[in-house]
Amino acid sequence: MADTGFTIGVEEEYQIINVQTRELASQSSKLVDANQQDEQPQELLYEMHRCQVEIATGICHTLDDVRQELVGARRAAIVAAQENGLAIAAAGTHPFSHWKDQQTTPKDRYRKLREDLQQLIRELIIFGCHVHVGIANKEAAVEVVNRSRQWLPALLTLTANSPFWLGNETGYQSYRTELWCRLPTAGPPPQFKNYAHYQSTVQQLIDTHITDDPTKIYWDIRLSERFPTVEFRVADVCGTLDEAVMYAGIVRALAQTCHQDFENGKPYPEVQPKLLKAAMWQAARYGTEGELIDFSVTKSVAAPELIRTLLRYICPALERHGDWTFVSQQVENILSQGNSAQRQQQIYQAKGSYQAVVDYLVEQTRRGVI
Repeated sequence: MADTGFTIGVEEEYQIINVQTRELASQSSKLVDANQQDEQPQELLYEMHRCQVEIATGICHTLDDVRQELVGARRAAIVAAQENGLAIAAAGTHPFSHWKDQQTTPKDRYRKLREDLQQLIRELIIFGCHVHVGIANKEAAVEVVNRSRQWLPALLTLTANSPFWLGNETGYQSYRTELWCRLPTAGPPPQFKNYAHYQSTVQQLIDTHITDDPTKIYWDIRLSERFPTVEFRVADVCGTLDEAVMYAGIVRALAQTCHQDFENGKPYPEVQPKLLKAAMWQAARYGTEGELIDFSVTKSVAAPELIRTLLRYICPALERHGDWTFVSQQVENILSQGNSAQRQQQIYQAKGSYQAVVDYLVEQTRRGVI
């Protein structure tokens, strides 16, 4: 990915659903095998548990590219599922399936993670969305990480999509975040002096046996070990195609704006880790309905206000790519109609059935795809 192109790559993790019971189905091998038999397969990938399947787009230069790639990927997963009497849903957690019933994918990496992290991995039946932005210069990439940290809670509120867990209303809009952040290397990254400081921090975690591999450092924003990109890992998997494309556009514009500010030597607030962690809890708990911290003044503001502040901040980058109208309209739709978590809650309140919520998620995942 080119340094100046700010290209985009998206990874999404999907739930595999038993269409009779609406429970999770540990059938990833069937989907991967079915997809590989297609004449022009869109690659489906294994993930930690057999009840999930992952996709990864190619290198995208525009949001139209992202949309086209995600349509192909979601369609491939849906078709492979249908061929095996299954369905696909995009949500950060399943509304009622139990972690005890899920199976780990039989690969060495996943066996090692389960051996090391034990109960945390057994319970970690979650589904996220990762967006890569192409920035090859490592010093600039670290600055993008530093400058983007303050916006992590706003990104999470927009994409929160996991209000239920084990057949219960959790009271959180992103309960996936609360499950995920228990891992020793998960959560918001610290602030780094430069790329050498970033490298030394990673090496310390390896030298002290917290982890054995830099790819197992799961900060909400990190430098990719495989690609010349900054990887944003904070979001629940988005319920709809439009939300996923919107999120990719916001992330690319944020990275590009932070990169420009770095080149211009513009100052930025140095957010304390404890305060950022607390703000992430606010975002996961209340989503767009609560308050978030405006770190430029260290003051609580209504979540929609901070989200609109983020939009104004990245507006020039969005306009440069011709993305402003689509992204801003999608954000306003979420603020007026609810994020995916709120919409799940509305379905449950109306129908009193977690199975109905799963049916809704399956329909949302298909919207604009098939």
